Amino acid sequence: MAVDLPSTFDKPVHIGFIGGTGLSQLDGFKTVAALKPITPWGAPSSPIFILSHNGFNIAFLARHGVHHQLAPHEVPNRANMAALRHIGVRCVVAFTAVGSLQEEIKPMDFVLPDQAIDRTKGIRPFTFFEKGVVGHVGFADPFDGGLAQVIKTCAESLEGDGVVLHDKGTVVCIEGPQFSTRAESNMYRAWGGSVINMSALPEAKLAREAELAYQSICMATDYDCWHSSEDVNVELVIKYMKANSQNAKRLVGAVMERLSQVEHSDLVAAKHWVGYAQGGIQFMTKSEGRDEEAMKRIEYLYPDIWKS
Repeated sequence: MAVDLPSTFDKPVHIGFIGGTGLSQLDGFKTVAALKPITPWGAPSSPIFILSHNGFNIAFLARHGVHHQLAPHEVPNRANMAALRHIGVRCVVAFTAVGSLQEEIKPMDFVLPDQAIDRTKGIRPFTFFEKGVVGHVGFADPFDGGLAQVIKTCAESLEGDGVVLHDKGTVVCIEGPQFSTRAESNMYRAWGGSVINMSALPEAKLAREAELAYQSICMATDYDCWHSSEDVNVELVIKYMKANSQNAKRLVGAVMERLSQVEHSDLVAAKHWVGYAQGGIQFMTKSEGRDEEAMKRIEYLYPDIWKS
């Protein structure tokens, strides 16, 4: 990433992209700013880099830090989501490496999950609504169907370039940083798991609380340890990530380009999620029981929530 970039940006940014630093440079996009917001939940994983192309702007956030220095359980997910929303982002595409739990999902294939199984252990803060303000959101369908359809359409246009996409599946999110045991891997397969990673949650839960349209793109790098092929290790993951980096960049670039079209403006603005969480917050905790500091934290997400 370039240094000495402006630390402010005054143009609209409604689309966010979360991924590894290898995907921070997209063809045709120029990095024009590096924002460093501090949220009530601390600083995000990395500066939020603003990438611009023909007047269209997107925000990029390195989930594990610019130098990949944050373990999965150390990622400040609340700060990440709060910071993106605070700068105007309403639509988030999240890219993540995964292990495949099914034979038909081969290394270097992409998967659009539509379901998730949470196997994290409560170490990671997983909600904005606590300590004096209670809120509940539905999470029956963890990802955004409209956003998934856009990504699917883009992937179909790239099939001739070697992009293989499975348009549904269940992602199992484990705590890590260790990979699964062989018994666990086979158990997750029996549960119907499609892929496994350490990043999907609570990222998706917090996106829902922040009223963001959120969809993960998973890239298979291995067969975990259930398969008769080579057991998963860091070298194997990195090998396939590097081999598939161009396909990943092509897919992400195509998605960003399509989302810039006027026909997707309502989706990008996440109009179907507006008020989804706020109504529940206002209903649950009566004014007499609200903690002042908790209210200030929620105002960072929704500046006008207590005025209604």
